[in-house]
Amino acid sequence: MLIHPWDAPQDDAEWQHWLAAHDFGQLAVNGLDGAPPHVQPLHFAYVAGHGGAYGEVLTHLARPNPLWAAVETNPEVLLSVVDDYAFVPGPWQAPPDGPSAHGVPTSFYAAVQLRCTAHLVDDPAAKAELLNRQVGHFQPEGGTAPAALGEAPHGRLLAGIRGLRLEVTDVRAKFKYATHKPQEIQDRIAEGLAARGGALDLAAGRQQQRHRDAASAT
Repeated sequence: MLIHPWDAPQDDAEWQHWLAAHDFGQLAVNGLDGAPPHVQPLHFAYVAGHGGAYGEVLTHLARPNPLWAAVETNPEVLLSVVDDYAFVPGPWQAPPDGPSAHGVPTSFYAAVQLRCTAHLVDDPAAKAELLNRQVGHFQPEGGTAPAALGEAPHGRLLAGIRGLRLEVTDVRAKFKYATHKPQEIQDRIAEGLAARGGALDLAAGRQQQRHRDAASAT
């Protein structure tokens, strides 16, 4: 992923804050014997690290999933998360002193790629703990009975899943929101997104403003 200096996060806190609220991505695992990679969409819970560590990702998949053999053979995997994207029409990016037709269309998006070492979690008690932590992330208000080995209603289902703890070893993050453009163009794009008003337009507009604020604070 190409990352220009103006699209890079200001610090680790920027991408960590974004990732905490964007918890659905695609896990890419190298295929076996020349086969294409496995790409698995999944929900996950990111746990931030401390003291310079990147943290870890908690998730689980069904035991019959075909990617397990590939993970066991090569546990170096990549988790890719992309969201808050929008198409920016060319006229919105036109030079202030030029015709609107000379503007170049582009894409806005936020993307975080986590390179990880995968650790399989097969111990039933450890799986229950991982699953409860993941559910707690998505349902902090509760409402779902916890998983416990040998206990109803979910204990018997633990055999049907395998847990994954992804130790994050490297991070590439990008916030592509034209913060290197003249202020007039940035404002025009922000106004266009707000006027078009789709859900992703509004999300992209919020990220544009947030990244602008983060850049101006440095």
